[in-house]
Amino acid sequence: MDLGLHGRTAFISGSTQGIGYAIASALAAEGVRVTLNGRDTTRVEAAASRLRAEQSDAEVSAVAADFAKPDEVRALIASLGEVDILVNNVGLFGLAEFASLSDEEWARYVEVNVMSGVRLSRALLSGMIERGWGRVVFISSESGVNVPADMVHYGVTKAAMIALGNGLAKLTRGTDVTVNTVLGGPTFSDGVAASVAAVADARSLPADEMKRAIIGQNSTTLIERFLEPSEVADLVVYLASARASATNGAALRADGGVLTSML
Repeated sequence: MDLGLHGRTAFISGSTQGIGYAIASALAAEGVRVTLNGRDTTRVEAAASRLRAEQSDAEVSAVAADFAKPDEVRALIASLGEVDILVNNVGLFGLAEFASLSDEEWARYVEVNVMSGVRLSRALLSGMIERGWGRVVFISSESGVNVPADMVHYGVTKAAMIALGNGLAKLTRGTDVTVNTVLGGPTFSDGVAASVAAVADARSLPADEMKRAIIGQNSTTLIERFLEPSEVADLVVYLASARASATNGAALRADGGVLTSML
């Protein structure tokens, strides 16, 4: 199936590993010229080299910027040319007790998880509308709908991403530009894999056993396993494609059935 993506350009924030890297790889496989992003120049260049090695015909560039630092974000935006597909993927994740979380930590989560999408969309959405085509995809989470008690700060910022995507979609009325959000479920990304390995080591358990035990605590998952990053990426590629022209302002799930509501 031709997704109509060959020759398009994409910027994926937070794409040196995990879901972001999987999205970049999947888009590159469709002939999209992708720009990777990470906080550290060495890591983002290494990710770009890895992608080129995996796909010899991939057109890949890399730009470092820490989305917790507005000055670096401004420099990043100034360096970008025309972007057809913006994937707002960068984000912070972590467990924390609500009562112990400081204002500074709340501000850091808002800065990275929410303001990254605000700043990138503000810079790039108008150009898409002027050129007559574009896609903006936010990578949120099922935690933005069912906010976890031990990650209230994370869930709140992911809920804000859903609201932001829905509001921005209304600015695209009558155009071939769309703005949508993906609600990801528990995904075995690089960061999660490292955390599982650390917990398994601390408890002297095999990593696979620890992995099964963690996902087993989720009483609503229908697939009863972690998602792979590529499974989230597949939905993003569809939303970025010409085939998804009738989907706008939506929040679509790649959550493994964790959310129990019908809509």
